[in-house]
Amino acid sequence: MTRTSASHTLRDSRLLAAVLSLLLAACGGTPQDEVGEDIQGTQEAGLNVRLRLVAANTSSGNYQSYDPGHGIRIFQGLEPDVVMIQEFNYGDNSASAIRGFVDTAFGTSFSYYREAGAQIPNGIISRYPIIAAGEWDDTQVSNRDFAWARIDVPGPKDLWVISVHLLTTSSTVRNTEATNLVNFIKANVPAGDYLAIGGDFNTSSRSESCFTTFSQVVSTASPYPADRNGNTNTNAGRSSPYDHVLVDSDLRAYQTAVVIGASSFSAGLVADTRVYSPISELSPALSTDSGATNMQHMAIVKDFLIPSDTTTTGITVTSPNGGESWAGGSTHAITWTASGVTNVKVEYTLNGSTWTTLTSSTSASTGSYTWTVPSSATTTARVRVSDASNSATTDTSNAAFTITTSGGGGTAAQVFINEVLANEAGSDVNGEFIELVNSGGTTADLSGWTVSDSTGVRHTFASGTTLGAGAAIVVFGASSGIPSGVSNAVACSTGTLALGNSGDTVTLKNSAGTTVDTTTYTSSLAGTDGVSMNRSPDATSGGTFVLHTTLSSLSSSPGKRVSGSAF
Repeated sequence: MTRTSASHTLRDSRLLAAVLSLLLAACGGTPQDEVGEDIQGTQEAGLNVRLRLVAANTSSGNYQSYDPGHGIRIFQGLEPDVVMIQEFNYGDNSASAIRGFVDTAFGTSFSYYREAGAQIPNGIISRYPIIAAGEWDDTQVSNRDFAWARIDVPGPKDLWVISVHLLTTSSTVRNTEATNLVNFIKANVPAGDYLAIGGDFNTSSRSESCFTTFSQVVSTASPYPADRNGNTNTNAGRSSPYDHVLVDSDLRAYQTAVVIGASSFSAGLVADTRVYSPISELSPALSTDSGATNMQHMAIVKDFLIPSDTTTTGITVTSPNGGESWAGGSTHAITWTASGVTNVKVEYTLNGSTWTTLTSSTSASTGSYTWTVPSSATTTARVRVSDASNSATTDTSNAAFTITTSGGGGTAAQVFINEVLANEAGSDVNGEFIELVNSGGTTADLSGWTVSDSTGVRHTFASGTTLGAGAAIVVFGASSGIPSGVSNAVACSTGTLALGNSGDTVTLKNSAGTTVDTTTYTSSLAGTDGVSMNRSPDATSGGTFVLHTTLSSLSSSPGKRVSGSAF
């Protein structure tokens, strides 16, 4: 049984354009002529384009869904071009919910295909236009099939990708699935196009017979992607090679190292945030994301430099792009995307007019420059990345970002999470609270800022809310939970914080939606009734969270210093 959403035999360019428009509309994607990019010009040249393929069964939580957000952050940190995704569930799985997931995890210009009528569907998500897509029947399983898509990647060839989720039953069953899939590929995929098979194979070893079967159409040879420590296994316990990105010989010839920030992985990457260092290179992913409750497997990343007959020349700054707050003296990655550019010049400004050069020429393909932020407080910082040989091709941060310094005295506001009580005294959840502190030297306008847990936004600060220099403000579950004498406190705007006693993530974002601070805690910091977790040292943004009782005789100190004295 074969079900398709568009015929793969269309050749007439006008018909192809019509099919593309209809398909993208159905999937909620953006037609090619509406995609917004920082493009400065077009050159006819045989330049290479970096193509990042990712296989990802990274759903987490209890419902084989991406709702908890751990997988979303991993996607955002990896910045893939094409993803072969498994367990493609989110929210109520409506078209608007799936579109929202794609927009958040990848971008509004990405299109997608998701197989219908499956409990844990496979799918494909792509930066490049999906020409055709559909599903081929997996006779060995009832709750998903093989999802495929034909993608118009740069250059003269199309890319065919198949997202698979083979059964755990036995290696014999997996080989039957592989045999059926290879037959579908031979019957439908043109030999001259690129081919990639990716996803969760559930294979206990690389010697299983299914790899011999797959080798008829793709390369299964080493070297294999590995994590920061050289481990090539991909299941949650990191003991078996469950997940793979396998490509045909045409595409394998263009494989190149995966470069993220200042790091390079010659054979590809097994993305385990628990061992990735520095984790800032995968921002906003957290080091705990790959170990989240019921996290399925590790994402697999492979990069390719494919030839392009026509390339667009352009640069887009991706970070810092406005709204960030970076501490002076800290190390961050300036990141960008570039096409048709060999080397770039990287600069920054503290006042919006005077520019300082960080490097006059560095490889554009790395997409990253590691920067030690200057210890000069400002709210008007921006970065600029330009073609080193043509300054007309350039992009600047879309908005200003903040650099903070310690010590006050007129320095910029620096707001962070200082104390959290997730396990309220007794059973009155209204007593849960989150304390914010401003260690900077100027008042912070909190209008429209939000406080979230791993489920969603719990509180939005009302317009006009401010937090003075050196002061604290506390968000309680409800007004009835605010203790007598605590004046610098507000009630949660949604009526509850609902913080998890077994672990949770608390995130503070500004009115632009940029993460200002976030922390993930475990049950060890939330397992005792009435005892909060507090920064150590108290009121320092870089302090680690410890039990409040290790810092003073008090079990908590909402709105006050850890000793109970006023801020």
